[in-house]
Amino acid sequence: MKCSFCKNEIEKGTGKMYVKADGKIFYFCSRRCEKNLLKLKRDPTRVKWVVKKKVTSKK
Repeated sequence: MKCSFCKNEIEKGTGKMYVKADGKIFYFCSRRCEKNLLKLKRDPTRVKWVVKKKVTSKK
């Protein structure tokens, strides 16, 4: 499964699953991703460290 924020693969037995009151399910690989999405309400496409990972992984 993939992280809902940074789209990195999450190994089995690690990470965290978060279920909102409306039924949406989010998976997080780290506390950093969880805080950026839920508390700080950041858009993953505008965060530099997420964009860098996407660009470097495609090459």
